[in-house]
Amino acid sequence: MNMMNVVPLQVTGAATLAVVLLALWAAKGGGARASVRAAVLRLDRIATGVAAILACLALAIALAAGLWQVFARFATETPSVWSEALVRTALIWMAYLGVALALRGGALVSIDVAQRLTSGALQRSVEAAALACSLSLMGIMFWFGWSMAQRVQFQEMAGLEVSMTWGYAAIPVGAVFAMIGALAHFLDRQHAELEYAA
Repeated sequence: MNMMNVVPLQVTGAATLAVVLLALWAAKGGGARASVRAAVLRLDRIATGVAAILACLALAIALAAGLWQVFARFATETPSVWSEALVRTALIWMAYLGVALALRGGALVSIDVAQRLTSGALQRSVEAAALACSLSLMGIMFWFGWSMAQRVQFQEMAGLEVSMTWGYAAIPVGAVFAMIGALAHFLDRQHAELEYAA
């Protein structure tokens, strides 16, 4: 394994460990712990709200561009060059922003059976392990997503004539929102799994 792959894993692992320890410390108690917990939950309310609005906007853009593509292809018999790329990019943004909502609601990495069969310290350990897995995955997605967005900045999306960075930026941006959602779910568990189930 070369250093290019080891450094992101080491940084992500250390950051994950630090955040999980901070979350365990802030989860219970008053004083500074309650202040940290309240600050994270305030940040989460803002971040999750923004992620939800942007994900809905991305879905609306994908829908409008898809409808235009169908209309242009069949009604005017002149297919639109840009609509397919816009639909694809908007759906990518919607999916990556939606991960934050799923993590906040406890619907993405759901360990229901282990969580329901345990209690006390063992239950909290299972929740901490789920948080560590989520943060590690999102940290790696952020690192390599950022790297990919930088690499493709001089390439253009076919049909849209904009930098491919706009498409790849969904990965690190979505990962940041998702990390906030995962941390907030750990500090203030919401059981909204069934609301997100289809």
